[in-house]
Amino acid sequence: MSRRHQRVRLSHGAASAVGRVRATNQDDYGTGDDLFVLADGMGGHRGGEVASAEAVAGVLGSFDERTRVGLARAVDRANQAVFGRAAGDVDLFGMGTTLCALALVRSDGRDVLAVANVGDSRVYRYGDGRLTQVSDDHSLVADLVRSGDLTEEEALRHPQRNILTRALGIESALSVDTWEMPAHTGDRYLLCSDGLFNELDDDRIAGLLTDNDNPKLAAATMVRAAVDAGGHDNVTVFVVDVDAAPSAQGPWQCSDVRVEQLSEGGARTARRWLGPLEQPLLSLLARLARRRQ
Repeated sequence: MSRRHQRVRLSHGAASAVGRVRATNQDDYGTGDDLFVLADGMGGHRGGEVASAEAVAGVLGSFDERTRVGLARAVDRANQAVFGRAAGDVDLFGMGTTLCALALVRSDGRDVLAVANVGDSRVYRYGDGRLTQVSDDHSLVADLVRSGDLTEEEALRHPQRNILTRALGIESALSVDTWEMPAHTGDRYLLCSDGLFNELDDDRIAGLLTDNDNPKLAAATMVRAAVDAGGHDNVTVFVVDVDAAPSAQGPWQCSDVRVEQLSEGGARTARRWLGPLEQPLLSLLARLARRRQ
């Protein structure tokens, strides 16, 4: 339930499955006080599941400033927790996790929705009959698509499509992408790990979102469909509905991405792991991948 002074009301449903291939579920998710957080862990042994659980708990436990920047700060604190946990346990060395979050926040005296993202878990909005990806993927193939070195179709089968360029727990300095958008009654938001969109295309996802009015049923149905389509990875889904919102917010639009760098040394971001030769190297990888296809 939303807080009393808020005029925006949200409801949600969530579901998760290990899939047909993985031995364990390294995804995690959690919610509290109009905050929804999803993480997809990575790391040998038990590292992935520890990283995702630590990250979700870290955001939920430190979101004490109800603003877009406050959400980014909570993600930054979660990164410090994951990074510190990995540094203190040899069995967890190298673990990391993606993370995306949606929260109801205050901006210019009104309630709006804020999104934060690190990695390639995604946030979508379904409204006005359209499915729109709000978040940007932080992955090698996404960078190649944005630079024009790969098409969307080529990216779907690229051999390095699972390589991330940004994640929690890898460096103490983290860049967090954030957005703001108005809350419109009837809008539906989807948070998901890559186990969903790697199995189902946008048309299928949009159809499942419209077929089920109940967010819990919609989430469960999408997870089941992804598993039935192959289930090659863990799959986790949050469906968040805007049940009520002020009517005078104007047409829906998403703000330009704002990159928050909050840790000391934050100007050194995970996107620069490859150094100043990053773009030439990415272009070379794209050409080599094409030759192998």
